Amino acid sequence: MNQQTLNPADRRRFVRYEMRPAYTAVRATPIDGASSSMEGHSYDLSEGGVQFELDRAIEPGTPIGIEVMLPALLGYEPQEHRSVKAFATVVWVDDSEPGPVRMAAVFRRFATEDDHRRLMQHLRTGRYRAAA
Repeated sequence: MNQQTLNPADRRRFVRYEMRPAYTAVRATPIDGASSSMEGHSYDLSEGGVQFELDRAIEPGTPIGIEVMLPALLGYEPQEHRSVKAFATVVWVDDSEPGPVRMAAVFRRFATEDDHRRLMQHLRTGRYRAAA
């Protein structure tokens, strides 16, 4: 993975890009075998992880399988060309507000090299703004 840093004071390894929440669906599945998939939306995305919301919190430290449905680049693209799958770990949860719970996960590895390539191709299009 290439290291991209906004500035030396930023503790993040990768540039985060804002996603339009209603247009960037997420499906997260805890890898404990007992929990079912939950669907929500992404707020920002990088090569290293994702900030998203679900109706229920997933505890920090929980390993998850996550699928991010990227917005279409050329108007219409089949779902399999926009989906990025990865294995991740939830690193923080903010359930201080009523309603959907915001959380973030760090990608540990992508399901396939094609998933990593698709993500990077989307992030490098220039259509996304860097998140604060």
